[in-house]
Amino acid sequence: MGSVGRAAVRDSGAALPHGFWAAVRVWLEKPQVANRRLCGTAIEAEGTVPLGEAEEASPSPAAMWAGGSGGGQEGRAASGGAAELGWLWREVRGQLPAGHGHLPPPLTPWGGPGRRSELRAVLRTLLPRGRPVGPLVPPTKELAVQDFYNGTVTFLPLEENSEGKYQIKKCNIYQIQLTQIEDEEWSVSIVAPFPEDWFSDGIAYPKLAWLGNELLSKLAKWSVEQKPSEFKSTLSLISVAKYSKVYQDLKKKYKEMVKVWPEVTDPEKFVYEDVAIATYLLILWEEERKEKGLTKKQSFVDLGCGNGLLVHILNNEGHSGRGIDVRRRKIWDMYGPGTHLEESTIMPGDSHLFPDTDWLIGNHSDELTPWIPVIAARSSYLCCYFVLPCCFFDFHGKYSRRQSKKTQYREYLDFVAQVGFVCGFHVEEDCLRIPSTKRVCLIGKNRTYPPTECALFDKRITQYINNRQTCAVVMCDRRVGFNHKDHSGGVCKEAGSGLPENETDTAGTIWMPGFQPREKVVQIRNCASLPRDFVDDVVLSVANLLLNAAPQKSGSNMHGENMNTWNQGESLSLKEVAEHLNKETLKRLKSEYGGLQTLLKNNHQVFEVLNGRVHIRDWRKEKPSRKTKPEVKRRLSAEAFKTRLCWFFIHHPDGCSLPSESCPYAHGTEELRQSQIIKKKKHIQ
Repeated sequence: MGSVGRAAVRDSGAALPHGFWAAVRVWLEKPQVANRRLCGTAIEAEGTVPLGEAEEASPSPAAMWAGGSGGGQEGRAASGGAAELGWLWREVRGQLPAGHGHLPPPLTPWGGPGRRSELRAVLRTLLPRGRPVGPLVPPTKELAVQDFYNGTVTFLPLEENSEGKYQIKKCNIYQIQLTQIEDEEWSVSIVAPFPEDWFSDGIAYPKLAWLGNELLSKLAKWSVEQKPSEFKSTLSLISVAKYSKVYQDLKKKYKEMVKVWPEVTDPEKFVYEDVAIATYLLILWEEERKEKGLTKKQSFVDLGCGNGLLVHILNNEGHSGRGIDVRRRKIWDMYGPGTHLEESTIMPGDSHLFPDTDWLIGNHSDELTPWIPVIAARSSYLCCYFVLPCCFFDFHGKYSRRQSKKTQYREYLDFVAQVGFVCGFHVEEDCLRIPSTKRVCLIGKNRTYPPTECALFDKRITQYINNRQTCAVVMCDRRVGFNHKDHSGGVCKEAGSGLPENETDTAGTIWMPGFQPREKVVQIRNCASLPRDFVDDVVLSVANLLLNAAPQKSGSNMHGENMNTWNQGESLSLKEVAEHLNKETLKRLKSEYGGLQTLLKNNHQVFEVLNGRVHIRDWRKEKPSRKTKPEVKRRLSAEAFKTRLCWFFIHHPDGCSLPSESCPYAHGTEELRQSQIIKKKKHIQ
């Protein structure tokens, strides 16, 4: 009775009980990693509370409710609210169903013989991810009481009554327990004293079944697999509560962009990612204005702005600024005159400094990423920067790994952070909440040196960049020099005339002559731009090779029916397939990213490439699409139905393995439908 769930845990690495408390801390501070309907939590206060009756009087907690508004940096500041926490503890302890501060069964009682009569309490506010439908409800608060002696943490949900006092929501009390059975055998359990009265709103209060299955399994896993993360917690530098509110406002304001997105990129990913980045910057800049006593909103320049949506949002929200990119995008014309975007090539040098700009932004800025701290440092002493590194670039080209003990991503982040340190910035790191695997941003908003040392740091920057170059580039730089103005107003006189004639006008401004900016015209080299005839010939050649490589294979379909009548062909390794192609074909494929494998994967109607082996795709074995597939993907699948001819119907000696009504491709031109996707694009244009 009252047991919600129990999970057996085997600890062979001496992780427990410390791993259990680390897992509990994740659930306390970052509940959104388990409960996706939460945006996060705000730690209002935490500290020790007495178990016994004797305790000193504490002041009213009014300041606690007003001041604790979010997680991140504010949540850390809340750790000093122990006195207010004691006042609350005295108020709610007597409300426990068992009375006199005792827990109702089957919860494990607090305390034990021969120990200090203290518990540790954490007051938190749960922040929902979306805006609840209906009338506005007060935020959900919980008092989590940790008993390290007994290995329990008890969650006491709090509700505010009409008199402004907080009372325990008794029906939703629950406790997480750690029990050692013997030696390496442990168990993690969740119990609730009143399961029959449990109230679930599906957000802050999940169903008991979710606690006993989803949460419990995660806690058990985290308890023995706790590994120090390479990265910081998400939104560690800003208020999570503010982020949640501003993000929902901006998402509602700009969601229509998804419907009119003219680019070939995924609209949902790019729109909501830029909304999230804009939210972060707006809150970061608001905090900076408070810290520095500023009234005017910060100006910015987004270097490598791409689709320009981030610039559009920041401009709309009152920040003056512009975006610069080497290539104009279709969507630029949709923003209107209030969004300032420029098509221009950025060459790191004195001609691309921004002395009147407060912030430089590098959002997936590729080859410009390591240069942005340098440009910020040399633009002005007050210029700050925000970079979100994605692709790995050094000052002179692709970044080369130097440390095998780190992941490439972690190593590259450390390199970009080091550039910021060399440039004289206090570099801060944070993790954004965006739909991307590259979510870590680096921020430089304060300097490590006084303004009088600008010239000294400028020389350090030049030396650091010089040392990063390859031998060939170093020799070039010794001949050409870094002819840029330093912050003291002087000009290096070493520059020669080593640049081509058409670049002599800017020879005095380029900091690294070997720098290669992004090409204005993007070269598509993923086999998509290869001539259709060439692709069709390769597909037919490889298919015939597989079909003729061995006697016909047979098997059974999902209904147990014999499939001897249809030739499935043989599977061959990519190397074996390549050996049967002529040299000219292979040479042409090698100039494309991924080569032969990419071409075969692009033609997924015909082939399946698994673990380096090529198979003829048998559509009878394809699993039907899940009903849980996202709406956008379901819609795209429906729109593409029968819009292309079936390769097997035309070329396979046995025809298509599926009947016409089951095949997603057209069995003959009379079945062809016009693509709805093409129609939409024409309508947009």
